[in-house]
Amino acid sequence: MKKFLFTILILAGIVFLGWQIYQKVSNSRKNVPGPAHNVSVAVEVAPVRIGTITEIGTFTGSLYPFSEFIVAPKISGRLEKIFVNIGDKVESGQLVAKLDDDEYLQQVIQAKAELEVARANLQECKSNLEKAEKEYKRTFALWEKKIASESQLDAAEAEFKSQQAKLKVATANVSQKAAALKGADIRLSYTQIHVTKNNNTGFRLIGERFVDEGAMLAPNTPIVSVIDIEKLIAVIHVIERDYSKIKVGFEAIISTDAFPDRTFSGRVIRIAPLLKEKSREARVEVEIPNPEKILKPGMFVRVETEFDKHEKATLIPVEALIKRSEAQGAFLADLQSQKARFIPVKVGIVNTIHAEVLDPPLAGLVVTLGHHLLEDGTPIIIPGEKPADTKTGVEKDTSPVKRLTGEDKS
Repeated sequence: MKKFLFTILILAGIVFLGWQIYQKVSNSRKNVPGPAHNVSVAVEVAPVRIGTITEIGTFTGSLYPFSEFIVAPKISGRLEKIFVNIGDKVESGQLVAKLDDDEYLQQVIQAKAELEVARANLQECKSNLEKAEKEYKRTFALWEKKIASESQLDAAEAEFKSQQAKLKVATANVSQKAAALKGADIRLSYTQIHVTKNNNTGFRLIGERFVDEGAMLAPNTPIVSVIDIEKLIAVIHVIERDYSKIKVGFEAIISTDAFPDRTFSGRVIRIAPLLKEKSREARVEVEIPNPEKILKPGMFVRVETEFDKHEKATLIPVEALIKRSEAQGAFLADLQSQKARFIPVKVGIVNTIHAEVLDPPLAGLVVTLGHHLLEDGTPIIIPGEKPADTKTGVEKDTSPVKRLTGEDKS
């Protein structure tokens, strides 16, 4: 029994001690000042203005030559001479390299000799055919007069037809040898390696050189690359969000770190009809005239193109846009009541400086700094503004407001 009473006393003591602690904590909390909803918040404001806003898409990419191809031999052989080097300007059809042609030259000589033999054989066949034809006609006349026998006529006719067949074979052999000579001439011409001929009037340069003189080359071994830099192609990749905005024919402004103080103009010429599954991006090509030849393939570039442009739009600084309870809006500064009013807005074009307000109609001043401390109806103070007259409640000097609400020419 005594043990039970002792336990009850201990529990009562613990409860009393806990109550005392609770009372002290409650009193201390009451003494801590809570958020003062009536305390004015210093803010910065900017005027709502009417002006023009553009939506600019900014992308990065690389420059590529307008055209590029590899010069390579069609036959095997030893590279005897190369006439160009990196950076040399080349024309259409220009000789750039030469292979050792001794073997192919010998093949041409042999083909010519075989053709001559075939032509001589043809002449012999023609002569034999004429003799066989005359003999056949003479035997036929004698056969009609009953002087020559039937067997003699048959023999003369067989010889005539045999010579006709031999003539056809000799004629075909001449054609064959002529084709062989032409093939040998073509193979010999392949030892002279030229730049491809076409109607391109661009500015062609040797981009790379892959081999040196004396190297043994197999067919299609690269010798040099030829690039055209009269125009360049900037390749950028556009994500899904911007894919529907960009169109063929859009003007573009190109900048590069190689020339930080200059920009170059271009035009969108091709848009891929698909997006890569892994990156969800589409390839877009921008053509850039390069009359000064200062832009080079491989340079990193930034490309800006105008997606849209709205004139006479209602504009607020982009810093004024905030979210409250999942609603996007801005705090409008009410100078009469010196309070901030939260206005949900529907925005259009948003760039790095301004945001377009589509709805509702907006005018006056918006808070650009300090709105993270505001709620709808919070009193505000504009730094630099003098306090109101204590008797009339009218501000003595509103020069900062006048400065901010004045006509914005920017």
